[in-house]
Amino acid sequence: MAQHPLIAKFQQAGQGQVFAFFDRLSADEQARLLSEAAEIDLEEIARLTRTLLAKGAAAGVDLTGLEPARYEALPKNGGDAAAWAKAKAAGEEALRAGRVAAFTVAGGQGTRLGYNGPKGTFPVTPLKQKPLFQVFAEKIRAAGTRYGRPLHWFIMTSHQNHEATESFFTEHAFFGLDHGRVHFFRQGRMPAVTFDGKIMLESPGRLAMSPDGHGGSLRALERSGSLDLMEREGIDTLSYFQVDNPLVRCIDPAFIGWHRLRRSEMSSKMVPKAFPEEKVGHFCEQNGRLVVIEYSDMPLAMQREKDAAGHLRYIAGSIAIHVLDREFVRRMAGHLHATAGAAAASTDTLPFHRADKKIPTVTANGQPVKPEKPNGVKFEMFVFDALPFAKNPVVIETARENDFSPVKNAEGVDSPETCRKDQLRQFARWLIANGAAVEVDATGLPPTTMEVSPLFGYDEDSFAEAWKKLSPKPAVREGLYLE
Repeated sequence: MAQHPLIAKFQQAGQGQVFAFFDRLSADEQARLLSEAAEIDLEEIARLTRTLLAKGAAAGVDLTGLEPARYEALPKNGGDAAAWAKAKAAGEEALRAGRVAAFTVAGGQGTRLGYNGPKGTFPVTPLKQKPLFQVFAEKIRAAGTRYGRPLHWFIMTSHQNHEATESFFTEHAFFGLDHGRVHFFRQGRMPAVTFDGKIMLESPGRLAMSPDGHGGSLRALERSGSLDLMEREGIDTLSYFQVDNPLVRCIDPAFIGWHRLRRSEMSSKMVPKAFPEEKVGHFCEQNGRLVVIEYSDMPLAMQREKDAAGHLRYIAGSIAIHVLDREFVRRMAGHLHATAGAAAASTDTLPFHRADKKIPTVTANGQPVKPEKPNGVKFEMFVFDALPFAKNPVVIETARENDFSPVKNAEGVDSPETCRKDQLRQFARWLIANGAAVEVDATGLPPTTMEVSPLFGYDEDSFAEAWKKLSPKPAVREGLYLE
């Protein structure tokens, strides 16, 4: 075997098995394997093997000293209306000054929806069947028009869907956005390893690689040069949301304002949990730090605890909507990089989590193997794990019906059907609030299929302004489309 410097490096690290079949591969296959291997930080893999795979390393989550997190309640639920108004004004000022950008985590495929393609290309609106990306693009475009400053939009793809995502935007002329302000970059990847830390092959010429989790978005922002671009453009505030939630207020001035007025490095939205066992993370405080405890890590007895008034104690559900300070992202990404090979990682390090999985691989003679039980480990990071390191973190309440109706499953809960109905309920609420006659059922669902483009109105305020200007007012009927 020709001793390529990278092969020598892997052999010295005890990972020579990666190149076991190298001499059998074509020149193209050899180049691809070397390219994949070059993505790997061997010192980081060694550290993760020590910290996550060693005997006793996979201990459960520490729940000592856990308390429900404090949050800013909505005015309708007892929050300070004047403070909310002040926050909204501060957010609008930042938007007018061009200090805010949108950031979508969009690495997923539509597999669980029975859809072949990047999840962001999945059609989601009730009447026009607009794809998720178009919904966000129109919201971002409308906010740019409203505040007089076009926004930059950063989109994190994956190796699996990067080309398809870029092509989709090109085919649709970037949905009217300035393509120079839409920035695509790939999520990082991590190799799968055996339970003793050996990097696995998916085939003789391919590593078993997978995305490094939504927490990897922080270092992907840094590695891609996005943070430097933001700095050059005078952007210091990043509005983070995931690609599966068309109801999200991508650009929410009140949320941005709370974040900025509190000099927060990372802020989050919560919704009150619908029921104790709802499968969302819980915002909690632990030793003076804000943390998110996953539903799978919190005992059911704790999830069901009530306070003196009979309300759930752990009420604040995490819905993956955040605002991030640019330099905080840089600091976290820097620590991720700087501590990758350290014997003792800095305390400001976004942790990796281990997930034991069935990983397709090859035998010692290169034959494919599809395991029937977990045979290895994937490493991933969660973005909410940055919260304990953030100065002055803020959690604000949001109304579920205004901000959260994800499309995750083909049917049932969080499906295209439930999301379609939630969009229709939102359009009906806006119309009714502005004096339109709309028939709805007990859940607020209208019998008519209609749609409001974000270019007409993307929240209560922008809709009210646009509706006021309409003369005559259109009747609410089947097929009504406002743009």
